Amino acid sequence: MSKNVTLTIDNQTVTVPAGVTIWGAARKLGINIPTLCHHFDVKPYSGCRVCVVEVVGGRALAAACSFPVTDGLVVLTNSPKVREARRLVVELLLANHPHECLTCDRNQNCELQKLALDLGVKEIRFEKAKPTWEIDNTSPSLVRDPNKCVLCGRCVRFCSDKQTCAVYTFANRGYSSIVTPAFGKGLREVACTLCGQCSVICPVGAITVKDDTELVLNAIDDPEKVVIVQTAPSVRVALGEMFGEAPGSIVTGKMVAGLKRLGFDKVLDTNFTADVTIMEEATEFLHRLEANKHMPMITSCSPGWINFMEMFYPELVEHHSSCKSPQQIFGALVKTYYAELEKIDPAKIVSVSIMPCTAKKFECTRPEMHASGFQDVDIVLTTRELGKLLKSCGVDFEGLKPLPYDPVMGIGTGAATIFGNTGGVMEAALRTAYEVVTKKTLPAVEFTQIRGLGGLREAEIDLDGTKIKVAIAHGLGNARQVMELIKAGNPRKWHFIEVMACPGGCISGGGQPITSDINYRAKRIRGLYDDDRHLSLRKSHENPEVQALYKNYLQKPGGELSHKLLHTTYHNPHMDLYT
Repeated sequence: MSKNVTLTIDNQTVTVPAGVTIWGAARKLGINIPTLCHHFDVKPYSGCRVCVVEVVGGRALAAACSFPVTDGLVVLTNSPKVREARRLVVELLLANHPHECLTCDRNQNCELQKLALDLGVKEIRFEKAKPTWEIDNTSPSLVRDPNKCVLCGRCVRFCSDKQTCAVYTFANRGYSSIVTPAFGKGLREVACTLCGQCSVICPVGAITVKDDTELVLNAIDDPEKVVIVQTAPSVRVALGEMFGEAPGSIVTGKMVAGLKRLGFDKVLDTNFTADVTIMEEATEFLHRLEANKHMPMITSCSPGWINFMEMFYPELVEHHSSCKSPQQIFGALVKTYYAELEKIDPAKIVSVSIMPCTAKKFECTRPEMHASGFQDVDIVLTTRELGKLLKSCGVDFEGLKPLPYDPVMGIGTGAATIFGNTGGVMEAALRTAYEVVTKKTLPAVEFTQIRGLGGLREAEIDLDGTKIKVAIAHGLGNARQVMELIKAGNPRKWHFIEVMACPGGCISGGGQPITSDINYRAKRIRGLYDDDRHLSLRKSHENPEVQALYKNYLQKPGGELSHKLLHTTYHNPHMDLYT
């Protein structure tokens, strides 16, 4: 059992476990110590010195984010010496930072901007000293502006420690210091999975999502085009944050109304094709299980994970389900099945998706994703892009009257909704697989034993006598552990594995709203589970529109047409997909 220590911060006494930092102890007292390089998702770095505090008796100011507390410690967080030091640090950062706040993607949601305001920085007494760097616009998903970088190292640590990709590193010294991919290359030239977590953890506008909103507006304004939009499960519990609502707030109806207001011809639901995904994957899994071929089977709707697998574990791609992601299944069906039903020329359809994920922008451009005879999905906007688009077009989101999705591909089940969080794809598949295998109704719809935010979770599921060992991994560091175990012969004897590139799954994708709420993942996940519980349909195979799709068009899951439109193959791209 850890020892507790008692200390005094700003004349207030607090008792905390030994090893807690001054920053953590201050939070318990409700004292906010400003930070820039520190973030709850990465280890303390103590690089920016914005969080300095005065330790009575100490020789110098201490970095609160990394200084461990001890018994009897006396700390001042707001002394004249501390205030002066913090202002000086921020002033020096601002001297080397572009003064482009009004046109910056992070305007009004920038931690450096907030620090300057909160600390009362009124002037910048220093001249710029660092060189001007070229903007990296090579990636299909992200834009990197080294001129805005404050050298906090968050992206370096997250990409290396959490995602184990180590795309970023520090280079040069002094005023020429820079955070960059190896050898100064662009993101398109290195083994970047495009997960976009660097854009979320960046405190300023040094890494942002590539903006494709003008492409969408141009398509909407073209009278010759039929612009159809799909919305991913996790967007409905995050978009509200762009308009001041709490994380996890379910804004599905207002989101649909907002998209209608923007001028989309049809607003449909990715949940529909998430249900189709389950029909295909459950069938594929049961066939593999019976044949004991390419086991364990891996499932995912995360293109960031697919990129990681192809680049780092190409020898294991046969373990992955051949089923496309719901986004790409939607794209294939909207320009075939939907176009036929609605009597629309598929050449006139512009297929747009609203996604939590930055890697989706790359996924839709893959050469395999032309099953309809066209590029299946034409444009991908992230949740953040949609929020900004609604604002720029003058849509009063708060005042919108909720509207339902349009019919045919607008119905989804609760199983599809929970796709948006880690373990959700697995649970959705098990809800259907159980009833297919046993021919019985599930005694309990919710598989709570596979829920949670543990990085790597395992469970044994009893399908009425058939024991299935499953695993769920989220975050690429945890995914790497899974792949190494498969390479070692699958000693855990897993049958079915779900992997998501982003911690928490799609609810914290690289394109989701950026928040300072430490518990945002749990809140968004709770929103998805709440939505699932309140839906009348909670199993993918019970979706009437999915049943009609198979009856009238695909014939059966895993059939010939299904394989042509809804399945794909993976390979080692050797960077060719990025060039």
